[in-house]
Amino acid sequence: MTERTPVDFWFDPICPWAWMTSRWLHEVAAVRPVEPRWHIMSLAVLNEDKDISEEYRLILKHAIKPVRVLQAAAEKYGEDVLGTLYTELGTRIHNQGRLKSVDMGDDAGAASAVFREVVAEALEAAGLDPSLVDAADVTDHDEAIRRSHAKGIDLVGEEVGTPVIAVGDVAFFGPVVSPAPKGEDAAKLWDGVLLVARTDGFFELKRSRTRSPIFD
Repeated sequence: MTERTPVDFWFDPICPWAWMTSRWLHEVAAVRPVEPRWHIMSLAVLNEDKDISEEYRLILKHAIKPVRVLQAAAEKYGEDVLGTLYTELGTRIHNQGRLKSVDMGDDAGAASAVFREVVAEALEAAGLDPSLVDAADVTDHDEAIRRSHAKGIDLVGEEVGTPVIAVGDVAFFGPVVSPAPKGEDAAKLWDGVLLVARTDGFFELKRSRTRSPIFD
């Protein structure tokens, strides 16, 4: 059997673009000898000292909740469960749009209830301890979240966000793509991303987004 190359992926489950990239990486793993390893980062931590809108700050106040549950699950079962739990969370948050109707600022209690419901369903679907949902509302795991976040963001710098991908001694933010390529198209993008990321002195390639995330 061909030895599979570890690919470390840092994500915040609330980010739709990280979700798109993660689905692309799943496609890549089916056609290239790579093995995704999942790690958490936090948009709430990333933006806590930045000048952001009050609306976005309210969103981030709740966004930390599923990250806490992911960390609690990793501590109970090991990091190997993060990929499965992320898939269950992301499917509900992004593909099913379960949080779109939540007004983060109007009724914090209602928002918390919806987040809790989504997280609880994801835990059950992943076959994990349902009581882990309680981690969403406590700070017990916040220091561990910060350590995981710092490990990923230190590889690429504070001016970027989620996702962060590391392959050996090469790390980069993104790619930001919609929809997520499939099959050999996914593999071709992977080959190209690695080619530029491994080029000494290469830092950035970017253009304006002309479409929203396309979940399918």
